[in-house]
Amino acid sequence: MNTPKQPGFTLIELIIVVAIIAILAAIAYPSYQEQVRQARRAEVTGVLLENAQLLERHFTRHGAYDTGALVLATQSPASGTAVYRVAVVRGLDTYTLTATAASGGVMAGDTCASYTFNQTGQRTPADARCWRR
Repeated sequence: MNTPKQPGFTLIELIIVVAIIAILAAIAYPSYQEQVRQARRAEVTGVLLENAQLLERHFTRHGAYDTGALVLATQSPASGTAVYRVAVVRGLDTYTLTATAASGGVMAGDTCASYTFNQTGQRTPADARCWRR
């Protein structure tokens, strides 16, 4: 007597589906991580440029970068856990803004973990792969 076939998936079919999903994930996840890194870099670049704009406005009003109290952003993102720490060194007619990946953060192991911007617009490193102009 023949027994009727039961509907469902065989073990081989399930293994093939799992293998396809694993291959797709192995390709997509590194790309996703790079997109997240680029978004974090763009965010900290915006913070540095905002700080630079505030410093330039201060210089226009007071004739020097280092006079008076000026509140600048010290991390990126502005609230929550810091991904980058922002530091400023001010002189009479110069300033240097530096963003450094926070230790233990998601960008700590990044090859582009540090970025510097000064009053002449010079950016270091000038690697277009890391920091867009």
